[in-house]
Amino acid sequence: MTTSREHLTRTYCTVCGSMVSREFRPGPDGRPHATCPRCRSLERHRFLALLLGTLAPDLRDLDLVVEIAPSRQTTPMLDRLGARRRISLDAGYDSRDVDALASVCQLPLRDGSVDLLVCYHVLEHVPDDCAAMREIARVLSPHGIALLEVPIKVGVGTDEDLEAPEEERLRRFGQRDHVRWYGDDIDDRLSAAGLATVRVTPPALVGEAAVKWFGLMASEVVWIARHGSGAAPAMLAGGPGTGLTAALDALLTDLDHTRERLDRARTRADRAAAQRDALRARLASTREELALAREAGVLTRLRRAVHL
Repeated sequence: MTTSREHLTRTYCTVCGSMVSREFRPGPDGRPHATCPRCRSLERHRFLALLLGTLAPDLRDLDLVVEIAPSRQTTPMLDRLGARRRISLDAGYDSRDVDALASVCQLPLRDGSVDLLVCYHVLEHVPDDCAAMREIARVLSPHGIALLEVPIKVGVGTDEDLEAPEEERLRRFGQRDHVRWYGDDIDDRLSAAGLATVRVTPPALVGEAAVKWFGLMASEVVWIARHGSGAAPAMLAGGPGTGLTAALDALLTDLDHTRERLDRARTRADRAAAQRDALRARLASTREELALAREAGVLTRLRRAVHL
């Protein structure tokens, strides 16, 4: 009987809905424990799945869902929302499969026609990001929701340079095709474009314990945007816990205790198996000794008989 602690180390992928016992693989930039080995989802994809579940009451009876710069992990999630129409758009700088080529600064959509818009890691590429934000506000329906994600450094202002050469962009903004790294003033930009926002982080939504369980990135920030202006108090780590975070914390704490008990039981089972194997070896040795003794006794009697 062989057991290992690795059997107890599991993560739940919210994208493919699987319990994953293998270690998550590195991400595109080499960061550890980022990629689900089954569906290849990243932290942002798994957090999006949780956000969509949390927003489910607001995502009923959807007419049009729009995804800008889609990925093969997010598209099935949005399909499952059951919208009557779903459109994927991209500017066409790569080979991804989309329904239409279009710039986020000039969306080919009617005013107020979109019930849900997902725009992840796009705005940091766009020279006129304020025009893109205004377009997002224009196409959102009165009850529409936009989920936006960009790289951000908290505690500083936005650093941007549209004329910076590629090597400087890589150094300052993290990628050669980025033109900025957002700071705290992104909320002001979104508000000026006609979007009321709230920041959400994984620890604030599901709790610190669940961040590891779901394979999320604690520092990730997503903006939930609607028509309006201003920013609501951010749902950031360390804020007041929600019923969901409290429930998940309690559940995962109990799960950790169960894992510890199971680990101790496995250790005892390993010890018992080792004792059993030792006893079997001793029994086999004793049987062999008895067989030899019997054989020696028979030979002795035969010698006596021959002597007589």
